[in-house]
Amino acid sequence: MAALKRLLLEDVHESLGADFGEFAGWRVPMVYTSTLEEHMAVRTAVGLFDISHMGRLRIAGPGSLDLLERLYTKRLGKTKIGFMSGPTLALNEYARVKDDEMFYRVSDDEWLVVPNAAVKDLMLEYLGSWARRLGLKDVVVEDLTGKYALLALQGPMAESVVRKLGGGDIAGLKPLEFIVDTSLAGARIYLASRSGWTGEDGFEFWVEPGEARRLYKAFLDAGVKPVGIAARDTLRIEMGFVLGGHEYGEDPVVYPCALSLRYGMGAIDWDKTGYVGEPMLRACRKEGIRWVRIGLIMKKKSARFIPRQGYSITIEGQPVGWVTSGTYSPVRRRGIGMGYIDVRYAVFGEPVEIVAPSGRSGMAKLSDFPLIEKK
Repeated sequence: MAALKRLLLEDVHESLGADFGEFAGWRVPMVYTSTLEEHMAVRTAVGLFDISHMGRLRIAGPGSLDLLERLYTKRLGKTKIGFMSGPTLALNEYARVKDDEMFYRVSDDEWLVVPNAAVKDLMLEYLGSWARRLGLKDVVVEDLTGKYALLALQGPMAESVVRKLGGGDIAGLKPLEFIVDTSLAGARIYLASRSGWTGEDGFEFWVEPGEARRLYKAFLDAGVKPVGIAARDTLRIEMGFVLGGHEYGEDPVVYPCALSLRYGMGAIDWDKTGYVGEPMLRACRKEGIRWVRIGLIMKKKSARFIPRQGYSITIEGQPVGWVTSGTYSPVRRRGIGMGYIDVRYAVFGEPVEIVAPSGRSGMAKLSDFPLIEKK
């Protein structure tokens, strides 16, 4: 068994008493105090994540846009310099999802992208191999993952914290806008963006290790609560955000067509042509899909039942779908989840039974996303 990869700030998390676990081949802080406390800090105030397990890639050189347009479902060329674009999908030839990613347009011929941790190496090789296949000799695909830590400040009070620490230029960013070569609380920052994966306002920072320590400490001194990966998962499920290996993957036997994800947010541009997986994706659209991703909210009498990945979704004792992700929602104070259901039964508000392999079950209702109310 391969040794787990280590975060650049691992000793900092250890000093804070974090409980560690494994995620996508990394040793990561799962929780510091409690998942409930950390989750609610992000929803009501502000929390700090170390998400350095995620990838950081740079694609640069003449032809870099040609490469990206060939591999992703969104028309990235529309992106303004200094702004992010996404999420967008990288598909295989079966219209199944390799990864969902956010891109940063640094200049006409320079892009940054954050692949998910489990597929960073795969996407690094994929981008490089396609650059060679397309004869784009001047395109460079570079792995920056080990060069920068990646920190995320998330929550309704994130902007006020940034302003308190003297980051007026960062606090003034628009959603999905970013700035390079800036500073905050005396720490030099390679890139700061107004973005995140929690459903809350927030910022993400690419920072060299020494500077990351200074920035992390400044956030803690400002009263920001450190948040582990466990709460990151509960936060994303409340919002209905997808995760590789749960809602999507490349195997056409296990995962439905990308269209079934109901990804939204402009992830697929139907006016775009010529990208990998497009023929099968359009065939799915033309022929129709059997499975569709929906949300699940446990009913009051089953509030403590947690729908887990692989549990069956049934109606009148008949299996009609399966759960892909589930957790306890601190906001709703009951189990929630998401999964795939036969489109014939996909009526929001309808009751369904969630059945564990053991036979234990609970009642839920079908819901759209997000699974909590957002102002």
